[in-house]
Amino acid sequence: MEKTRAMYNDLDSILYTRDELAAAVKQLGQQITKDYQGKKPVLICILKGASVFFVDLIREIDLPLEIDFMAVSSYGASTKSSGEVKMVKDLDRSILGRDVIVVEDIVDSGMTLSFLKRTLLGRGASSLRIATLLDKPARRRVELTVDYSCFEIPDAFVVGYGLDYNETYRNLPDIGVLSPRIYANEN
Repeated sequence: MEKTRAMYNDLDSILYTRDELAAAVKQLGQQITKDYQGKKPVLICILKGASVFFVDLIREIDLPLEIDFMAVSSYGASTKSSGEVKMVKDLDRSILGRDVIVVEDIVDSGMTLSFLKRTLLGRGASSLRIATLLDKPARRRVELTVDYSCFEIPDAFVVGYGLDYNETYRNLPDIGVLSPRIYANEN
């Protein structure tokens, strides 16, 4: 499972190794544990990209908590957000009166999370915070506060550790910059 995988040939560089990811996720879990002491938050995983990060993160939070899942899309098979957010899978239970933490893999344009924040607060969440593995503020198109972030990254298309391009690369244990030659012929 080292860098001999053929998929590594599609990367221009490695941004974060599995060890760096593990250390950052552990630190974030400790911060959330501290911030939510005495509470029982609901953590919502945004599928599919955040799933790897989400599983590692909840194991680092030393609190009683509940989990749920949502799936939304604004990319399709592209490297750029369409700006139109589509709800693919909704929550299984009510969040009325609950402290909610939305867990996302990457925040770039902010369109998806802005939509989710409005939607979830409209359902009566008592508080809502956003936790992301990667924050890419250079691409922000709407004003959005990211409450928790492991890393701020440059404006590059990244894959691995759950992040994909056209449903591929999610299983890379590191996060790397995908070579533009892989998606250069995109329309």
